Amino acid sequence: MIRVEKIRKEFGKNAVALDDINLQIEDSTFIALLGPSGCGKSTTLNCIAGLLEPTSGRIYFDDKDVTDLPPKDRNIGMVFQSYALYPHMKVIDNIAFSLKQRGMKKEERHQKAREIAKMLRIEQYLDRKPSELSGGQQQRVSMARALVKNPKILLLDEPMSNLDARLKIEIRDEIRRIQRKTKVTAILVTHDQEEAMSMADKIAILDKGKIQQFDEPQVLYNHPRNLFVAHFMGNPPMNFIDATVEEKNGKLYLSSPHFHVLIRENMRKFLKDSVNRKVVLGVRSHQVDVSFGAKESYIPVEVCMVENLGKEIMISGYVGESFVRITLPEKIDTESVAMQQLFKQQEGTIYIGLNSAYNVFDKESGLNLTYAV
Repeated sequence: MIRVEKIRKEFGKNAVALDDINLQIEDSTFIALLGPSGCGKSTTLNCIAGLLEPTSGRIYFDDKDVTDLPPKDRNIGMVFQSYALYPHMKVIDNIAFSLKQRGMKKEERHQKAREIAKMLRIEQYLDRKPSELSGGQQQRVSMARALVKNPKILLLDEPMSNLDARLKIEIRDEIRRIQRKTKVTAILVTHDQEEAMSMADKIAILDKGKIQQFDEPQVLYNHPRNLFVAHFMGNPPMNFIDATVEEKNGKLYLSSPHFHVLIRENMRKFLKDSVNRKVVLGVRSHQVDVSFGAKESYIPVEVCMVENLGKEIMISGYVGESFVRITLPEKIDTESVAMQQLFKQQEGTIYIGLNSAYNVFDKESGLNLTYAV
C-alpha cells in the first residue's frame, strides 16, 4: 500500500504546487492522476518517485517511511513521455541496463530481458537499435526496461502523449494487460480523461495543487463532488443550466424564467434545505428524455444545430443563455417529420425531461448538493 500524507510542495515562497495531498493506494491497483496542465499531478508522481523532495508531509510504502529515500532504493519502475532509450544500445541491452547496474551477469540479465520482451510482444526487435523502431515499439521497450526490475510500483508519466490516436488505444490496452498480469501497483499521470477512465481502477482529479475527488471512474462521471470535476469529466461535457430551488404547495421545483421542473421524491431529501438557493443543474447529454412537443416539467431547448454522428444524433441549443448538447441514440426515427424538419432547418424547439440521473450544484460554492445520491 502507498500512503501519501499531507504532502505540500513549494517552489519558492509564492509557488505552491501541492497543497495537503492525501492518497491511499491499495496494492495491485491502477490509479490515475488526472487534471489540466499545472494542476500538480506530475509533481505528485515525482514526490512518490523520490525525484522531488516534499516541503512537508510523509510518503509510506506499506509501513516504511520512504520520504527521504533516493529513487534507486524505492523499488519503482518509471515510464516517461519521452522514451529515454540509449540510442547506441540494442533493445535487449536497453531493457537489461538496470540489471547490469546491479551487477547481474550478462547471460542472466539477457534471459530476464527476453522474458519481459515476450510479455510485451517485442521479442523480435531485441537486436535492433531504438532508431529502427516505431514510437509504439519504443514505448514498449521503455515499459520493458521499467518492468524487468520487478518493481513494486510502476509510475507512468504521460507515456502515450507522443503517440497517434490509434496507437494510443493499442498501448493503453497493452499497459492495462501487463499491469493485470504482473499485479504491479501502477500510477498514471495524464490529462486525457478517456485514457484515465479506460485504464484506472480509481482516479484522483487535481486542480491547483489539491485533490478535488478520488474515486472510481463511474462515480466521478455520475456523481462529481463539485463543478470542477463535473466540467472536467465527460465528452461531450456535462450540461449546466442555471436555476433556483423553489417551494410551492409543499413541493420542490427547479425554476428559472424558462422552466419549472418538479424535483422528484428521491432528490427532495438533498434539496429540502436549499429553498431559494441559486443552483446549477448538471445533466449529461444522454441522460434526458426528449420530446418534440411541450410537456409538464420539461425544459425547452432552442435548437441551433443538429448533427448526425452515425452512432447518435447530436442536438445543440440554448436554455436561456445556457448552451446545452443533447444526444439521441441511433435507433431514433430520423425519418420522422419532426427530425427531418430539425435537420433541414437546423433550428426549432425540443423539450427535455430529467430522469433520476442529474446533479444539482450550489452556484456560489460549486459543491454538489446531491453528492450522496
